[in-house]
Amino acid sequence: MNQAIEQFCQYMETERNVSLHTVAAYRSDLTQFAAFVAGSGGGVAVEEVNHLLIRRYLAQLHKDHTKSSIGRKLSAIRALFRYLLREGRLEKNPAEVVATPKKEKRLPFHLNIDQVTALMEAPGRTPGLPLRDRAVLETLYSCGIRVSELTAMNVGSLDLEGGLARVLGKGGKERIVPVGHFASQVLAEYLDERGNPGPGEALILNSRGGRLTRRSVARIVDRHMLLIAAMRKVSPHTLRHTFATHLLEGGADLRAIQELLGHASLSTTQKYTHVSIDRLMEVYDKAHPKARK
Repeated sequence: MNQAIEQFCQYMETERNVSLHTVAAYRSDLTQFAAFVAGSGGGVAVEEVNHLLIRRYLAQLHKDHTKSSIGRKLSAIRALFRYLLREGRLEKNPAEVVATPKKEKRLPFHLNIDQVTALMEAPGRTPGLPLRDRAVLETLYSCGIRVSELTAMNVGSLDLEGGLARVLGKGGKERIVPVGHFASQVLAEYLDERGNPGPGEALILNSRGGRLTRRSVARIVDRHMLLIAAMRKVSPHTLRHTFATHLLEGGADLRAIQELLGHASLSTTQKYTHVSIDRLMEVYDKAHPKARK
């Protein structure tokens, strides 16, 4: 089983060009499943795994995992057996007949205009780390990019005069996103302070002069959310949700938002329509004379 997992992960990384972060998630989920299989039958080979064993594994996960987490693990198992089927090691995929748990419908949390304005201004624009932090926050909100996309960006990815940035998304797919006026100004100041580094250098640096990591970005967002006395923990991904929600509420087309976010499927983007509908209902309840008791 473990050998099959490693071969699958290598295939996903080299032939499917899946991101290292996604491959690591696959490996983690599948290693947990392999441990369950080893504990269940002593020496069950990967070819001997059936749908009943997979269902028993999912039933065990229900004790301390959310439905979305269970669904993700089942998706990884399906992908592994699909690969083994294609390689001729299996005659059928035992995971295909296992139903995916229905996910809880949770609306993505987003900041309102006042909150996001306060967050952008929290670091200030003095030279050093405050200016760097402001550049991180402004870029995440202005472009709606993922944290991994921000940390991977180089100086040459930016066209500040044209207000555009080239982003490498999931699966190595490249897209162009706009960079807003405020973000462009802060990035220009930040790069000027660094002595206008070359196009091959990292766009955002840590305090030691190396490329900023995902964890460092999360700490930056946490630190400045505390400064504005936010009521809840906010992740860097919240700024991506906020970007999409504000665009939709401003009248942007859902297809355009899909392109800006780099979503492969429109169904992924449609979750933001629920937020917009909630906002419409709130306006209706306040404004319509027959809506109020």
